[in-house]
Amino acid sequence: RFVDRTEVIRSSISPVFSKVFTVDYYFEEVQRLRFELHDISSNHNGLKEADFLGAMECTLGQVSAECTLNGSAVGKMKVTAEELSGNDDYVELAFSAKKLDDKDFFSKSDPFLEIFRVNDDGTASLVHRTETIMNNLSPVWKSFKVSLNTLCSGDHERELKCTVWDWDSNGKHDFIGEFQTTFKEMKAAMDGKQIQWECINPKYQVKKKNYRNSGMVILTMCKIIKMHSFLDYIMGGCQIQFTVAIDFTASNGDPRNSCSLHYIHPYQPNEYLKALIAVGEICQDYDSDKMFPAFGFGAQIPPDFKVSHDFAVNFDEDNPECAGIQGVVEAYQNCLPKIQLYGPTNIAPIIQKVADSASEEMHTKEAMEYFILLILTDGVITDMADTREAIVHASHLPMSVIIVGIGNADFSDMQMLDGDDGILRSPKGEPVLRDIVQFVPFHNFKHVSKNRSILVHPKINFSGNQTTRGCRTSKGIQGSFHLSPISGLSELL
Repeated sequence: RFVDRTEVIRSSISPVFSKVFTVDYYFEEVQRLRFELHDISSNHNGLKEADFLGAMECTLGQVSAECTLNGSAVGKMKVTAEELSGNDDYVELAFSAKKLDDKDFFSKSDPFLEIFRVNDDGTASLVHRTETIMNNLSPVWKSFKVSLNTLCSGDHERELKCTVWDWDSNGKHDFIGEFQTTFKEMKAAMDGKQIQWECINPKYQVKKKNYRNSGMVILTMCKIIKMHSFLDYIMGGCQIQFTVAIDFTASNGDPRNSCSLHYIHPYQPNEYLKALIAVGEICQDYDSDKMFPAFGFGAQIPPDFKVSHDFAVNFDEDNPECAGIQGVVEAYQNCLPKIQLYGPTNIAPIIQKVADSASEEMHTKEAMEYFILLILTDGVITDMADTREAIVHASHLPMSVIIVGIGNADFSDMQMLDGDDGILRSPKGEPVLRDIVQFVPFHNFKHVSKNRSILVHPKINFSGNQTTRGCRTSKGIQGSFHLSPISGLSELL
């Protein structure tokens, strides 16, 4: 399974990548890893047109045990691992500089800044590399966010080494200067203050009697972004708003036929009801009013029997809410005989409908609701481009989407929406802000025992400077809420 890729380092045969990969470690499993190196040209079209340079294979256990692993073939690859502490907070930093040394003959320097974390063994790990500001001795670099685990391993007094370079197109960048600091020192820049360091070139310091520095580097912003846990928000008053959307397209089969996924058996629930109950009974514990909006899509509905992709299952457009999961079940059963299954399978309208509610919530002063949309569908969606656009938009909102595949159709498109095999992007190329979609094929889990049903597994990482008493933020709530097979509610909590 593809995990992630680093940034591209131009014109270098000894690149140092700043990208950090976070991988879950399971002691009881052999987790095999493969690292591949590719040479991508400036006019590349992704990895398909890149030149494969080589690969290294190992296990996560090897990397963890040796801390630093070296692989060699046509070249050498160095992988360094470090266990993350329990601190999930982020910090946002913004740097600028003034009066940097000019390293170019016909123009001014093109400076960029690198930040390294000094490890316990004395080695240094690259934390972040800024963009290059062309032809400017007083650059203002863009602000960036980095986890405290990555920046300093959660140790506010760990030494940080910062270097400033003049970028050259041939990859042989000119050294301007460096300085040392700690995150404890950086925190002085909070509350709108600024701190600065002299950028020192040690060679000049020794050779030049009147040398003072090679410029000044200024930290203009330091802001800690508190990352609260799922329980912090639930116990602090955050309310979960759970919405159900059901696929009523003709591919499900005539509900009067026993082979239909919508077949209403007098004594046994059909596949849709099984999935609804399995997920809904878990989600309803976190929904305070137990009132669930339920919508259908892909059917011709009365009275004019036009196709709708976001109609209320209880046919009350002003109040589509149902009382509990049982209320959704009853509305679904009453709805089936009154509609005509049709198509196509468009899910973008229902995602947008819930996103509109989440957007309204995000702009309130309270911002204390998080929206979960459960989509039950039997097959390939037909509005993939619009769906990708809707998901990218929704990723900026307090909202997540659970898609449960009913039946045995080809769900490969759903896996793409899930985003586990790569970052989902809109047709225009805009990436999701966060992974908000979880897809589960129901047939993989419908035969497990009641204690191993498919549950909502919280991966909510909200951002903001709020306390755990509430979940109020100036920008609303940001997080993800994912569905996965886990064992028992105790693991959920």
